[in-house]
Amino acid sequence: MSTEDTTSRRRGRRPAGQDTRAALLTAARAVFGENGYERATVRAIAARAGVDAAMVNHWFGGKDGLFAQAVLKLPFSPNELVPELRAGPDEELGFRIARTFVTRWDGAGGNQFQALMRSLTGHEVATSALRSFFSGFFAELIGGIGTDRPEFRTTLCASQLVGMGLIRYVAGFEPMASATVDTLVAAVGPTLQRYLTGDID
Repeated sequence: MSTEDTTSRRRGRRPAGQDTRAALLTAARAVFGENGYERATVRAIAARAGVDAAMVNHWFGGKDGLFAQAVLKLPFSPNELVPELRAGPDEELGFRIARTFVTRWDGAGGNQFQALMRSLTGHEVATSALRSFFSGFFAELIGGIGTDRPEFRTTLCASQLVGMGLIRYVAGFEPMASATVDTLVAAVGPTLQRYLTGDID
């Protein structure tokens, strides 16, 4: 075994393959989640992944590209979710949205949501991406219901979901942080339903 191989193993470096890319994405979600976009560094992310910092440029073209892939790329497709959520009574839509939101983000480990939230104040792209997601996503959902003031209803729903996500995934306030999906759906579903189809005057 060569000295170079021995040194590489001792430092825990990964080969420059797809496993490196996956390791960088995982590390980036953690570091962006802990520090936000501005304070997160390429060096810290690479160190967390156990790779050379040059691999960030190699795979993602830099910090912005890594952020886009690790944080802004949602762990689900909004286009696929809309038909799924609309497949049911309109008067239960708020409950389906609450269940889907918690289930999908729980499945992603919460790190990506945490990274997105902590990066909002320091990265305009993150803010725009979140705004675009909610406006487009809820416009499709509410458009088929025919309720009044759809833009206002969209922002009300967004405030409920983002607030729940902040408490559960970022701040970790108990008992919401460890509450079951059914518990959250039962508590939040009626509020979302009112925002979607109820009286908001």
